[in-house]
Amino acid sequence: MDSDTENGRRSDGALPDVSADDIDELLAEMTLEEKAGQLAGTYVGKLGTEKTFEDAEREIAESHIGAVSPFGIGITTLDEPARAAEAANRLQRHAIEETRLGIPLLVPVDAVHGHAYINGATIFPHNVGMAAARDTELVERGGEVTAREARATGATLNYGPTVDVARDQRWGRVFETYGESPYLCGELAAAEARGLRGSDDNDPTIATTAKHFPAYGKPERGEDASVVEVSESTFRRTFLPAFERVLAEGVDVVMPCYNSIDGEPAHGSERFLTDLLRGELGFDGFVTSDWGGVDHLHEDHRTSDSRRTSAFQAFTAGLDLVSVGGPDYAEELVELVRAEELSERRLDESVRRVLELKARLGLFEDPYVEPDAVTEALSAEDHRDASLEAARESMTLLKNDGVLPLSESLDDVLVTGPNADDLHHQFGGWSVMDDSNLQGVTVREGVENVVGAESVTYEEGATITEDAGIDAAADAAESADAAVVVLGEDWYIHEFGPQQMNRPTGEFPTRTRLELPEAQRDLLEAVRETGTPTVLVLVSGRPLSIPWADENVPGILAAYYPGMDGGTAVAETLFGRHNPSGRLPVSVPRSAAHLPTLFDHLPHPTPIGADEHPDSYDPLYPFGHGLSFTDFEVSDLTLSAESVGPAGTVTASVTVENVGDRAGERSVDLFVEDAVSSRVTPVREHVGFAKASLDPGESAELEMTVPVESLAVRAGDCDRVEPGEFVFSCEGETASLTVERGRN
Repeated sequence: MDSDTENGRRSDGALPDVSADDIDELLAEMTLEEKAGQLAGTYVGKLGTEKTFEDAEREIAESHIGAVSPFGIGITTLDEPARAAEAANRLQRHAIEETRLGIPLLVPVDAVHGHAYINGATIFPHNVGMAAARDTELVERGGEVTAREARATGATLNYGPTVDVARDQRWGRVFETYGESPYLCGELAAAEARGLRGSDDNDPTIATTAKHFPAYGKPERGEDASVVEVSESTFRRTFLPAFERVLAEGVDVVMPCYNSIDGEPAHGSERFLTDLLRGELGFDGFVTSDWGGVDHLHEDHRTSDSRRTSAFQAFTAGLDLVSVGGPDYAEELVELVRAEELSERRLDESVRRVLELKARLGLFEDPYVEPDAVTEALSAEDHRDASLEAARESMTLLKNDGVLPLSESLDDVLVTGPNADDLHHQFGGWSVMDDSNLQGVTVREGVENVVGAESVTYEEGATITEDAGIDAAADAAESADAAVVVLGEDWYIHEFGPQQMNRPTGEFPTRTRLELPEAQRDLLEAVRETGTPTVLVLVSGRPLSIPWADENVPGILAAYYPGMDGGTAVAETLFGRHNPSGRLPVSVPRSAAHLPTLFDHLPHPTPIGADEHPDSYDPLYPFGHGLSFTDFEVSDLTLSAESVGPAGTVTASVTVENVGDRAGERSVDLFVEDAVSSRVTPVREHVGFAKASLDPGESAELEMTVPVESLAVRAGDCDRVEPGEFVFSCEGETASLTVERGRN
């Protein structure tokens, strides 16, 4: 760093050119208070305590705070692109010009399905919908768009990708995940990380965060952040592989989960954050807390008796940044060092990691963005095209008894339901909260764009939980040529909050029930009873249990939370302009009482006989289910070798043929079963997927390469590939592989 700097600027007025090589010099110049400030973040807005820009600026100047979040849930109302950019610049300018060293800020954002807290940004389907597409290139493209738009508004660190594996369908964060398959979650999270980071790993578009390490997706009771009780083998087989895959791809930051695992809260666990993450997995970036994760140590987990003890536990465990700890935690760190309870050398390790990331992002050279250019950047045509393509590819046809596709020449189409004309619901959580001026296409508008507004009758029929004209909708259905009933869930995050969404806690959606609420069921039944051809469209974050609909409604389409162009994608699918190809990334249980419902459950005895024992896996719709408007045949599963060594690879090939009368896409999933193993292993594990676009009569050979090391028995201190037979399966086709002992 140049020696002739004052308030962070050289004598010529330019920003100091601080590269990674200069970090030691900068560290040596910092006071203890300045170091501690770099390890605590703050926010602007109302999140428990309300903080203004003036509050944040004071914390930057007086407490040397190094990260500020001005975007997101409960943070601010700065959802207009230019205002958001101006806000980020204002904060950066204060850090540069009003502090002794002029160190720029990290500006974090939760851009988990596009930069969705900014109105006008490109909003993609949530991850569970993206996973239905089985397309890594699509997910990577979504990451690229998200990074460009977030960076244009001044964000520098994204809290994504989400690497959690959803193992309980009741959980309120299922929609943020890539599903229940550890393999699928790992591959798609890695693709998102590639997109977010950009083509140059040494100069990332935006910093990336793998969250929520190491096991968030199976909370007890499906209750968000509750304890995770899993064995070591389940932990390593189900939750760790996705993080291993993403860390190998490359991310800058890791965020711990809120949960305790085996009695250890992740935020205060040296076992997880140092021994496992840094030691075993080799991660060398920095670890940031989830929002209140450090406070939870004394407030909820009770492994600590005070904020000071929590700070000690977290930083001893391996944490580097308290994301919204503010001056309180900066002061605690200073006092811990002065009391010789925590070494300044330990703080230096964390500060170096934070400063190195800021340098790698180019923030020392230029932390500012151009507000006048933001709106244009966010409305790029190719970004919107990517959103629409993602929504199309996510569409998953669960049932079709010949009602679909609908004819575009229909004279009267009824569109009804609480999610038929509500973009806010369609976006899902982690999106703009003010629903007064949202940009996008609802299902109602999408259908009107296909058949003409004059041919569409709209009746709300019901809200999420209440009758809003069921009789009027049924009357309209009587004379309609077809009815499209759009039901499901509304906007929520975490444990189905926040309460300001005008819905009391405990009211649907809630983890105690997966079936539709009474008002929505009554609407669907009333419309169906008219005899009018009826299609159910589900807009939701979780797989909902719909046995009555499966039995009585001829057409059912899962749209997940499809984003800003979801209405177009739904309409194009319903009327046959788009042939659906989505495949379920999460099993749909028959009811909450049937949980756990997982495709890769462990086998077990049936003491009174298999014929007397209900199926262990009996979902309403299984993992990988998804129909098309054409027919495909999958055949000839072959392996590239009959036997391999434990360090080898094998490629599985399968032929997919379009035997129908229209073009379509077809994805396949590859599974493997370990015939005999020293530990109980799943009845099948997901190890590959591939996709082909085929015209009628056309066929393609799809290949999926599997490293033999991925077939290992995971048991902690003795992970190993065991010799013996492994049976691969794909769409009913099987092939066997022998792994030989000691062969390389």
